[in-house]
Amino acid sequence: MLSKLKRFWRVVRRLSGDDAYERYLQHHVAHHQADTPLSKEAFFKRWQDEKWNGIKRCC
Repeated sequence: MLSKLKRFWRVVRRLSGDDAYERYLQHHVAHHQADTPLSKEAFFKRWQDEKWNGIKRCC
């Protein structure tokens, strides 16, 4: 039962974006070790800017 709850919680965190910084750090360690990772604040600022800047409509 506990493992199902943990799996469910991981899915909720992924869908909501709550684990985005953790996933970013894992990717950074695996692929960009020479560079310094962004701080949590800088990461979320960039994430929000990419999400909301520019035209976001079809017409």
